[in-house]
Amino acid sequence: MKEIPRSMGRGKIEIKRIENTTNRQVTFCKRRNGLLKKAYELSVLCDAEVALIVFSTRGRLYEYSNSNIRSTIERYKKACSDSTNSNSVREINAQYFQQESAKLRQQIQMLQNSNRHLSGESLSSLSVKELKQLENRLERGISRIRSKKHEMLLAEIEYFQKRIAEVERLHQQANMVTGPELNAIQALASRNFFDPNMLETAGTAFSHPDKKILHLG
Repeated sequence: MKEIPRSMGRGKIEIKRIENTTNRQVTFCKRRNGLLKKAYELSVLCDAEVALIVFSTRGRLYEYSNSNIRSTIERYKKACSDSTNSNSVREINAQYFQQESAKLRQQIQMLQNSNRHLSGESLSSLSVKELKQLENRLERGISRIRSKKHEMLLAEIEYFQKRIAEVERLHQQANMVTGPELNAIQALASRNFFDPNMLETAGTAFSHPDKKILHLG
């Protein structure tokens, strides 16, 4: 019985420099042609702009391009330049934001320290000059607070004086009228100026004409 020989599969080739000059040249020619063919197929099947440049060990040039190879190279240079510029802009922006962030953190720290000093805390790190400046700052602040408080108190006094004058005016008018007009004035006064105790006092005064004094609460 005749033995059927086993089919020998194509083994993998180790990717390393071929030392034999003749074998290296043969492999170069085969792989070069295959590479050029693949470049052509890629440009046709995918409508891609392809430019391929190969130099042999002897310095011989092989190239393929489905367009003008020089224009493709210029396009490549421009794309690389734009990418580099874009990276540079991002780096500059990143540095700027880092610097601004550091400045803001420093300002926050200074404000926090200032607030602690105004509260009488963390004073041991201050010099005599700095303590004097802090003292002057506090005195100016207290002076402004007192001035504002005095202004508000004067405004309140003026407001209550106007109310008192208005109540006295209504009181005088009430002593001059009777009947429905008196009831209307009492209703107006109760809504705007008097509290219940004051209304009772006013009512007593109206019921006894000889009593002319209205006691304010």
